[in-house]
Amino acid sequence: MLQLAIILPTLDECENIAPLIERIEAAMGPEGWEVVIVDDDSADGTAEQARKLSLADPRVRAIHRIGRRGLASAAIEGICATAAPHVAVMDADHQHDPALLPQMLAAVHGGGADIAVASRFVEGGSAAGLASARREKASGLANRIARRITGVELTDPMSGYFLLETARARALAPRLSGVGFKILLDILATSPEKLRVAEVPLQFAERRSGASKLDRAVAFEFLIGLYERTFGRIIPTRFALFGTVGALGVGVHMAVLALLFRAIEIAFLPAQAAATFAAMTFNFWLNNWLTYRDQRLKGAGAVLRGWLGFCATCAVGALANVAVAGFLKGQGGHWALAALGGIVIGAVWNYALSSKFVWGRYR
Repeated sequence: MLQLAIILPTLDECENIAPLIERIEAAMGPEGWEVVIVDDDSADGTAEQARKLSLADPRVRAIHRIGRRGLASAAIEGICATAAPHVAVMDADHQHDPALLPQMLAAVHGGGADIAVASRFVEGGSAAGLASARREKASGLANRIARRITGVELTDPMSGYFLLETARARALAPRLSGVGFKILLDILATSPEKLRVAEVPLQFAERRSGASKLDRAVAFEFLIGLYERTFGRIIPTRFALFGTVGALGVGVHMAVLALLFRAIEIAFLPAQAAATFAAMTFNFWLNNWLTYRDQRLKGAGAVLRGWLGFCATCAVGALANVAVAGFLKGQGGHWALAALGGIVIGAVWNYALSSKFVWGRYR
């Protein structure tokens, strides 16, 4: 009888999933479990490999996502796609040991805990697989902050390896943000009641194959998650990021303008045009790297087309900005408030159009 579904969110893990399923079988035995591979359209053929495994093994299922990315949202989709009464989420890169699954399942199935978490920092665990001492230190700081946010005392709230009842996870799913990498933090913070946690020592291993997806932008994922939990229902997280990038772009614009116009003494209009394009380029790069990192444009052609589209969008947004500001000023509004109104309208316009036509958010 099916007892447990193991959700494997994947991105370029083609060489890892078959050996991992063998390790899961060694830990769980021949039956009572299934693996749900949720792949974000990997370039290395992970989805096709998952389908091949599924043809040969009915315990393996594949979900191939197009136009959607992110570990948290992939985990939520996998959780909602299984009929198993219990569900576990783990990485597919072999850093999480499948041998812990029976112990984690027993802790929840026996009623002693609401959620079982594989912890790197509990006694007997190890974070040796982290890439550097700096990352280990940063992880510890994030854990301390996360404990304050969730109100749950556990050593590793940033763990990506956990197990709970599927019904509980499905009940919480509509309220989960699906933003970032650390879905456990989201679950703990969203649950209306304080969850009882059982921690299992995890020897965090090195990746078996492939490159880590945790680039430097992931350092912001934790902060994004905190923002989403606190203010995301008031101002959408992605729009807040877009606006922040725009504010930084103003600084870039003024710095370039000052350099060209004041220091090099180029005529104002050419200097203003150069500063505008510099700011647009900066905004496009940072938005592509951070705001839309789950829809990130890659490859010279895609990036060039995206940049041209972003510049065109911002040009239209600038016209909307000026038109609204002029209208408000003409109606007797204070010049500063009129300017602010124009900026807000321009920002919303740029966000809506670039989201749709540059990064394809609404496709």
